[in-house]
Amino acid sequence: MAELIGSLDDPIAIVIRSSDKVEGIAFFSAAQSPQQIGQMSRPAGYQVNPHRHNKISREISQTQEVLLIRSGKCVITLFNDDNSVLQTIELETGDVIQLCKGGHSLRVIENCDIIEIKQGPYLGAEDKTLFEIVD
Repeated sequence: MAELIGSLDDPIAIVIRSSDKVEGIAFFSAAQSPQQIGQMSRPAGYQVNPHRHNKISREISQTQEVLLIRSGKCVITLFNDDNSVLQTIELETGDVIQLCKGGHSLRVIENCDIIEIKQGPYLGAEDKTLFEIVD
């Protein structure tokens, strides 16, 4: 099952390992989260009925991102609000992490192919603040 860092009401990150399995469908983020992450396991022949998503205006006040490690190995470091290290997480092929809030960095250990998913539009320099790590 997914590893929740923080709490469901105030998540910092959600890690889904390649070995994690669910039956059916399970969402790991809260319903009010600005980005939902879940996992689905279905047998051959299962079908999702044809559908489209309705246009609904939503206000998003923070960017969340999902990293899917397609190959390789990396370390994600999570930071507290005071820029001190909260936790480091090693990810490898098939692992997924949703970065929900707080600071983070990424260090590649073995050549990585990573898919990154986040809300848009991207606002360039307005979208992030670089900081120095506090010991």
